[in-house]
Amino acid sequence: MEGEIMGEGEILGGGEMPGGGEILERTRSLAAPFVFFIIIAFQFAAKRLQDLKRGASKTDKEMQLRAEIKQLLKEAASYSQPSTFAQAAKLRRMAAAKEKELANYQAHLTQEMKLSYDLYLKVLFIVKVIAHVVIILWFWSSPVAYVSQHLVQPFGRLLSWKIGGSSDNNVRVGIIPWLILCSRVSKFVC
Repeated sequence: MEGEIMGEGEILGGGEMPGGGEILERTRSLAAPFVFFIIIAFQFAAKRLQDLKRGASKTDKEMQLRAEIKQLLKEAASYSQPSTFAQAAKLRRMAAAKEKELANYQAHLTQEMKLSYDLYLKVLFIVKVIAHVVIILWFWSSPVAYVSQHLVQPFGRLLSWKIGGSSDNNVRVGIIPWLILCSRVSKFVC
């Protein structure tokens, strides 16, 4: 025998076994969903980070300050007599100071969270670009999928860009059109 048997229908170093084309077809048929799931995973991650960035959760300190402000205003409202006006004014000033402290705390927390989420979004973008480049290089010269020519009648040439036309009434889908299509669909899904 000329080569080592690698697996079902594959031989390393020479000759072909029956069923070798079947493995190649199975690999090609898995390429399109594989690329789609990678693209949709990146889209979900970016969407989740954007949602987390917008809706920062309330901290214990923030809730404590809100409760103190509410209590001070409640006490100030209970002093309705002219003789207790000074006490009520003092409590309102204390509540205003607490509100200012709360606003400063929220601004600081918002700035801190914005910076951290922006960093995560930048890292995600860089990883996404690297993944796209790797996928493009991996599938550049081979079709990602085969689609019946009747299903994509006016868009056959567009989908087979950089791969070539059709074979056996099937349009060969190139990686660039497939990435564009997957990106659009994932944005719609997310």
